[in-house]
Amino acid sequence: MDRWLAMRIFVHVAETASFAKAARQMQLSAPVVTRTVAALEELVGARLLVRTTRSVKTTEAGARYLEDCRRILGEIAEAEAAAAGHYARPAGTLSVTAAFMFGQLHVLPIVTEYLDLYPEMRARTFFIDRPVNIVEEGMDVAVRIGHLPDSGFTAIQVGSVSRVICAAPDYLERHGVPASPTELKQHRIVTSTSAWASPEWRFADGQRVLVEAALQTNTNQACIATARNGWGMTRVLAYQVADDLREGRLQRVLREFEEPPLPIHLLYPEGRRSPAKVRAFIDLAVTRLRENPPFL
Repeated sequence: MDRWLAMRIFVHVAETASFAKAARQMQLSAPVVTRTVAALEELVGARLLVRTTRSVKTTEAGARYLEDCRRILGEIAEAEAAAAGHYARPAGTLSVTAAFMFGQLHVLPIVTEYLDLYPEMRARTFFIDRPVNIVEEGMDVAVRIGHLPDSGFTAIQVGSVSRVICAAPDYLERHGVPASPTELKQHRIVTSTSAWASPEWRFADGQRVLVEAALQTNTNQACIATARNGWGMTRVLAYQVADDLREGRLQRVLREFEEPPLPIHLLYPEGRRSPAKVRAFIDLAVTRLRENPPFL
């Protein structure tokens, strides 16, 4: 049995949850796919897939084996690409993900500069305010704000950014400037419902305040617009309101109570060798983000 081909077939079946779809994708007959997976299960001595009338799912052992197969196949592809000289110059499509506003404001200009430097390259951006699984969603590079969990990825810190509480000057004239975090309960608070939002606001020295939002929106832009219009107070990342603070449309409050800034990292899957397209983008992004930090 061709072990490499068997692994590829198993990965396709697991990812499509279908023997028939995997067979079509790989241009093989369905019996060949079925026999190969059965032979692979016999070889490893474990049931890898559970078949139902409607779908196919990995067992616990199958899920672990799937991760190992992806890693092994990826390393084989890297070795073949290196032997063919594909690491000499960026080629193909680069996929980059980041938080929505940070991506638009600070990552997109780097991506377009990268495409100008390497006109044969193509790029795909995925800017969204939720955690993205880099491997499952096919990303080459992620820009992450916040403390990182342990992972097998390579992480390079390029800066840091503070969470800031702000409101329009006319709102503060009408309602007063809070002198401590506990006084936030006397104010109209606007919050986001994004995946990273929390009703518990943390401050320096471990202080925490549970805020009750008078208004919740699904985007940080809406929170900022509401605060800019003088309706209430919001908490966002400093880069999101940098222009508003600089031009006086918003005013930062409780600065002395702010918790330490959050780190900003470039994150990419670790392998024996990163493709040239990733190395070139990382080099450019590190240079641009460190030399022109837009963070407060």
